[in-house]
Amino acid sequence: MNIITTVITIATALCVILAVVSFWLPMITPDHEKLSPYECGFDPLGSARLPFSLRFFLVAILFLLFDLEIALLLPLPWGDQLTSPLTTFLWASTVLALLTLGLIYEWTQGGLEWAE
Repeated sequence: MNIITTVITIATALCVILAVVSFWLPMITPDHEKLSPYECGFDPLGSARLPFSLRFFLVAILFLLFDLEIALLLPLPWGDQLTSPLTTFLWASTVLALLTLGLIYEWTQGGLEWAE
C-alpha cells in the first residue's frame, strides 16, 4: 500500500469518526439550550420585538475586525521573494501595530467586557 492511499484512508476514517461523534455526543444529555438554535444573542422562539443587544453586535464586529488581520497578513511569506523584503516587513509591522493599538484602546474602554 503506498503512502497516498494510506493518507487518504486515514483522513477519510478520521472524518467519518468525527462526524459520527459530533452527532452522537449531543444526544447523550439533551436539554432545552442544546436543542434550540442560537442566533443574534436572544431566544429565537420568543417575541421578535425584543431589543437587540448592542454588546453582542459590538463583540461580533470586533471579532471580524481582528480576524481580518489573517487575510491581510496571508501573503506575508511570499514577501521575502520581492526585491525589497524590508518594505513588506514594514507594512506588516504597521498593520500589526495598528491592530494592537486598536485592541489596547478597546480593552481600556471596556469594549471587550461581555457582561457588565
